[in-house]
Amino acid sequence: MNTQSFRNTITKSVAAVVVAMLLLVASPFSGKANNNNKEEAARFENQVSVQYAGASENAVMFRVAFANPEAQKFTLTIKNEAGDVLYRGHFNNANFSKTVHLLNEENEMSPVFIISNGDQKIERSFTVNRTTGTTEEVVVSKQ
Repeated sequence: MNTQSFRNTITKSVAAVVVAMLLLVASPFSGKANNNNKEEAARFENQVSVQYAGASENAVMFRVAFANPEAQKFTLTIKNEAGDVLYRGHFNNANFSKTVHLLNEENEMSPVFIISNGDQKIERSFTVNRTTGTTEEVVVSKQ
């Protein structure tokens, strides 16, 4: 083996060892970044609340709340089961709360509430079945 090929072999070996060491050193940091992203996503998930708030003759109501302590800009989007956008609004409230009235167009609807903030997105889905009927109450008293 001549001197030139011996040097090339040593140079390649040293480069491979350096790359391997860099990968070993960098991998714990990427794991921490993934854990931080998961923790942040879980925290964001807990900041969003969508609850059924009642119904009227022509609408179903939901209360949407979002705890946004940094008052960052976010978007509230409501879609129907076909994916059509029923509502979209942009807000930056620190303690956002809004009651949304969805008109009863059919006996069944499946609204999807989406709050997005940068690259984070939380969805809450509901199915609403509406039945109407009459109830008759009879009171009988003894004389």
